[in-house]
Amino acid sequence: MTLTPTLLLYLVVGIAAVSIYLWNRRRKERNALQVHEESVKQGLNEPPSLHPVVDPTRCIGGGGCTRACPEGALGVVGGKAVLINAAHCIGHGACAPACPVDAIQLVFGTEKRGVDIPTVTPEFESNVPGLFIAGELGGMGLIRKAAEQGRQAMDTVRKRKGGADELDVLIVGAGPAGISAGLAALEHKLRYRLIEQEDALGGTVYHYPRNKIAMTAPVKLALVGQVRMGEIQKEKLLEFWQGVVQKTGLKIDFNERMESIEREGESFVVTTASRRHKARSVVLAIGRRGSPRKLGVPGEESAKVVYRLIDAEQYRGQPVLVVGGGDSALEAAIALSEEPGTAVTLSYRSAAFSRVKEKNRQRLQEQQQAGRLDVQLNSEVERIERDHVWLKTAQGSQQLPNAIIIVCAGGVLPTPLLQKAGIEFSTKHGTA
Repeated sequence: MTLTPTLLLYLVVGIAAVSIYLWNRRRKERNALQVHEESVKQGLNEPPSLHPVVDPTRCIGGGGCTRACPEGALGVVGGKAVLINAAHCIGHGACAPACPVDAIQLVFGTEKRGVDIPTVTPEFESNVPGLFIAGELGGMGLIRKAAEQGRQAMDTVRKRKGGADELDVLIVGAGPAGISAGLAALEHKLRYRLIEQEDALGGTVYHYPRNKIAMTAPVKLALVGQVRMGEIQKEKLLEFWQGVVQKTGLKIDFNERMESIEREGESFVVTTASRRHKARSVVLAIGRRGSPRKLGVPGEESAKVVYRLIDAEQYRGQPVLVVGGGDSALEAAIALSEEPGTAVTLSYRSAAFSRVKEKNRQRLQEQQQAGRLDVQLNSEVERIERDHVWLKTAQGSQQLPNAIIIVCAGGVLPTPLLQKAGIEFSTKHGTA
């Protein structure tokens, strides 16, 4: 066949396009491999909860799953999708439906680290009759599915009305599952109460950093109907939930933390710091973050002690102490140090930071060298005063000027409390 100038031009363009595609693909694979190796080296390759497992025999390496993941947790290595940055995976599950060959399964736990998941029926009732579990505590961090579980659990709850001196249902937790359950309780005209240990709604989403992208498929809510959101910023998602609460009149009792749950006949008594609730059924819609881990020192009850950083700008120009040695603590300290006039001290009880991202380690060192941040290793908070905080260090007690303390020490799951109530758990090691 004779190559005409036109055919030759098409051939050259085609070869150039394929070459560029292959070059870009190899570049992306090299970057993904580097991220994966660094993640393994730093011990950050264990996913925190629900995460994807890729079947390499089915994966075609198209990369649709990597593009669907806004956290950069997935990458293509050796022609196959791999969880390259497991610590970044938040379990939104967008990768699974993005795979055209169904090569991805969402699972809990790994071979090395098990995840305790409560046993529930298809109606989301635990092994304790009348005690329901919906959302993240049951292993489902996906917003759409958590909301669906809360709504469906109420379909069973509404058939079991409480007595004259008790609620039909008590809902614990005001995240997507809890709000959805509350809306269903309103729709079914149940006597309900919805309590939340935080001072705001949103559950795990409330703890996301500012402007973090959340993802959700269409959500069906009682009294509201089908809602389409897709990819959405944290602030917009919280604004949506607040709008739903205002529009429907859903009542939420904030700053009320569940301290115990006990069986009383066919009903339950849930005790919080401020009162007792008696209800025929209980829906536990709490997250897996648990309650913030406390320091246990004098003065911790002060209003200046908080357990998350939402917006670094609000502390601009103030002396701030950050406590903790994980990525959340380092990221909080770095963000605060970038605010003009903010004096930041980072306190950590060990001699070195382990299991933290190299990027955070480097940024922390840069801020230290620039004089914007003071790191106190081998130190612990001794006591908290109105305008100061005392640190116990190897050199003795040190008094620091202080206006705010941000504790990033993780959370305490309510597993013992729930086991005491009779709820059975099974440990998942990389299974759905």
